[in-house]
Amino acid sequence: MGEVQRLSTGGTADGSADGLLLRRWARRSVDCLETRRGEINSLNVFPIPDSDTGTNLLFTMRAALDSAEALDADVTSAGRVANALARGAVSGARGNSGVILSQVLRGIAESVRGDYIDGHDLAVSLKTATTLATRAVTDLVEGTIVTVLRASGEAAEACVGADLGSVALVAADAAAQALIKTPEQLEVLASAGVVDAGGLGLVVILDALVESVTGRTLDRTDLGDLGCSPGLIADISRLDHDWARKSGPVECGDDSAQDFEVMYLVDDSDDERMAALRTRLAVMGDSIVIVSDGFGGWSVHVHCCDAGAAVEAGLEAGRVHGIRISSFLVDERDQLVARRETKFSGYDARGVLAVVAGDGAAALFESEGASVLRCDDAPVTRAQLLGRIRTMDRSEVLVLPNGALSAQELVAVSAAARDPLHQVLLLSTSSMVQGLAALAVHDGTRNVADDGFTMSESAAATRWGSLRIAVERSLTYVGTCDPGDAIGLMGHEVVVIGPDVVASASRLIDLALGSGGELVTLLMGADATDGLAGRLQEHVEATYPGVDVLVYQGDQPGDLFQLGVE
Repeated sequence: MGEVQRLSTGGTADGSADGLLLRRWARRSVDCLETRRGEINSLNVFPIPDSDTGTNLLFTMRAALDSAEALDADVTSAGRVANALARGAVSGARGNSGVILSQVLRGIAESVRGDYIDGHDLAVSLKTATTLATRAVTDLVEGTIVTVLRASGEAAEACVGADLGSVALVAADAAAQALIKTPEQLEVLASAGVVDAGGLGLVVILDALVESVTGRTLDRTDLGDLGCSPGLIADISRLDHDWARKSGPVECGDDSAQDFEVMYLVDDSDDERMAALRTRLAVMGDSIVIVSDGFGGWSVHVHCCDAGAAVEAGLEAGRVHGIRISSFLVDERDQLVARRETKFSGYDARGVLAVVAGDGAAALFESEGASVLRCDDAPVTRAQLLGRIRTMDRSEVLVLPNGALSAQELVAVSAAARDPLHQVLLLSTSSMVQGLAALAVHDGTRNVADDGFTMSESAAATRWGSLRIAVERSLTYVGTCDPGDAIGLMGHEVVVIGPDVVASASRLIDLALGSGGELVTLLMGADATDGLAGRLQEHVEATYPGVDVLVYQGDQPGDLFQLGVE
């Protein structure tokens, strides 16, 4: 590129930059990510809402900076510093977003071979980074950090002959504009009213480059306002419900069902064996990203249910080291701090979270002061319940699972949710009517353990059942049901089968009141016919004098009604 005059900032008179400026940019990126980490974390809803994107980007950029600052000679060479940044980022990458960021730095390393980086080099770097990132992601989704990266590279490529500062500004502006459009491309973002968390992190890093090169500070704090309001944080349950609904039944292989994030480094391998590794991991899980550092090493990232199998697959590809396994149900201390930084004012000590289905049921629980997590059309996953618990602005949380998860899953969530700053009690409520019984005796002035015990006792004392319509022929303990038959259950056991809904429902109530009771609660479902509630209330009043009846419209799918006897 020829001899040019160096400036004290690490820039040059012709608008290019050397290694000193690249290190300055890395430091400024770390500072900016540190400042906005909590904000970025709060936007993190894809591929899972685990609130760690800002933290992952920060750790990755910090690893890159550490590598560059460890250079003991020739730190003025842009090519040498860029190589150090790339090696550090790949080896220290955290999460999906961190791995993509490592490819941005690798793109610079592959495009800058001399002592300086100019506008043309930056444009080539961003285009190269886009290609590397696109190849690295197994299932590319638009509306993510890769989309934002692509937009920045395309804009930079159009700046023919411009200096480094001008190209950096154009690239950053294009990234910001692409970020604003991410909710239009990814429905889960639109449902939550947020932009992509990784994309915002990339904008922060590109803005730091503009500041490092030109001295100009860009104010883009309004970008985060799309998703950091208290209303969003309070309504994250709606997002979890919508995402689960769109994803269909939960099985291992769905993002929402994966238990672990596995990352490790692989050396002494080759492209063919790494391609085979990608194929094997695709069978085990998702969110697979495999990238090279350009110097014979690879970084591997996958979300899966079997962490051991994912590591074993890597052992067949080469020498594995730097293994990091994180459970989506166990959060690290730095992520806990980041989450607390994003919490809003109006703090109260104790809250109740109920898993519910149906608009009426949700309104009913909310009217009693509970927060709700909806499960209308798809099962709630452990990760979704844990994520909702973590977004509550309470140091004490009582959870009414209402039969949404198994006992084993609840134990795992309970263990993961507790930390030095939070006490979480998952109460044994197997249905929404049991949850209502528990909520009726909730008293926030009591000790949390006493409150939880009293609520659990009330739930346990409530016998519950439900009535639904059979959709297929099947064999039960009380006989065979045909499509269209009414099926009455006490707990999870079928006890009534009949062709007439009212007669079957009355028989179910009789069985429930067979061992006594003072109060019957009916929570009517969305498919209950007009007049059914009235007929059942008349049956109780006529048959069981002195027994009170409460009828609520729950709108829950599936059950014609849920029945509770106290």
